[in-house]
Amino acid sequence: MTSASSDDWPTRTRPRVLAVASHPIQYQAPLFRALALSTEIDFSVLFIIIPDAVQQGRGFGLAFNWDIPLLDGYRWNKVDDVRGRGNLDGFFAARLPSPRALLRDARPDVLLLTGWHMWPLIQLLVAASIEGIPVIMRGDSNALKPRRWAVQLFHRLLLSRCAAFLPVGRASRDFYLGYGITTECFFDAPHFIDNQRFAQTADKLRPERAALRAKWGIAEAATCFLYAGKLEPKKRILDVLAALREARGQTSAPLHLLVVGTGELMEQAKAAVAQHELPVTFAGFLNQTEIPASYVACDCLVLASDFGETWGLVVNEAMACGKPAIVSDRVGCGPDLVTPGVTGDIFAFGDTQALAQCMVRAAQDRARLKAMGQAACDRVTRDYCVDVSASGTIRAVQFAHPSA
Repeated sequence: MTSASSDDWPTRTRPRVLAVASHPIQYQAPLFRALALSTEIDFSVLFIIIPDAVQQGRGFGLAFNWDIPLLDGYRWNKVDDVRGRGNLDGFFAARLPSPRALLRDARPDVLLLTGWHMWPLIQLLVAASIEGIPVIMRGDSNALKPRRWAVQLFHRLLLSRCAAFLPVGRASRDFYLGYGITTECFFDAPHFIDNQRFAQTADKLRPERAALRAKWGIAEAATCFLYAGKLEPKKRILDVLAALREARGQTSAPLHLLVVGTGELMEQAKAAVAQHELPVTFAGFLNQTEIPASYVACDCLVLASDFGETWGLVVNEAMACGKPAIVSDRVGCGPDLVTPGVTGDIFAFGDTQALAQCMVRAAQDRARLKAMGQAACDRVTRDYCVDVSASGTIRAVQFAHPSA
């Protein structure tokens, strides 16, 4: 392993917890920092891959690096020897030649896995089982998606090797329950974003809302909906455009769509906008320090995704900035974050007429929309935050490693 940790970190007698992640992710870094500050565990992270700008940009259509620090505030290492293509392009794109030797070198008391979405994570799960190291699982899978029997069998075998589980939400908890996992093994660690950073940035930008809207061609009186994410099939940008077209025929209230992101469906989306003369602005890719401006400029987030959206952290981001969300019933965070009429709205996946009706309701009562945004902000700030997730993780360690 290649270490990037500081040499002057103190030697600790607390249980050594090693978290394994595919690569540095902006949504995981706050949790890693919080766990590193804990007085109850000795925490570090192992990354399978550190992508370069080109690898990071796959699916976005451009090379980039995140513009916030992802590796500060906690100890981390990177696997030295990764075989295969050694990138993030597919489940078997990377593999570890000797996962048991890697664990013997790291000597963790507890292994925290951030899912099973790439082969090295499965390798380390099996290796930990052989070495007698308890495993805590914090995966994204949920019970909303139906699965074939072969997939269910794979999940059952995989989950049987774990000592404790960190459900990220209600549908995640139901997923584990569906495989017979007992609730005593559950320690809630809900999905969250850096609420404070987003909220503070939004507060600073709010006086510039009119200027931001003008920059993106959003009329002052228009209700602006935001699509934020890759323009890829699972996120259904074409459904959002179809719903916008239908909504314009149902209300005289001015509507606008701000599209933040790039991806393979960009040309199709632009063609649909041109064909139907829709009020849409394509803002392109916005990095982490830039994207709060889009939440300030908009009035409501729309996420029309299929089952591939196992959570949808853009919903957390929008809500932290005081905006409600309209999501499909296949979006993983829906059961947790979106209460219809309170923090947003939910529509049946693929039903563009239903989505259009949600958009019309939002546009016809802007005061209600603002109140839902405040309720949404209160919810994520209180219940979907780093403190709750870090506390759940530490309790899981104490359960999996009783001497902790």
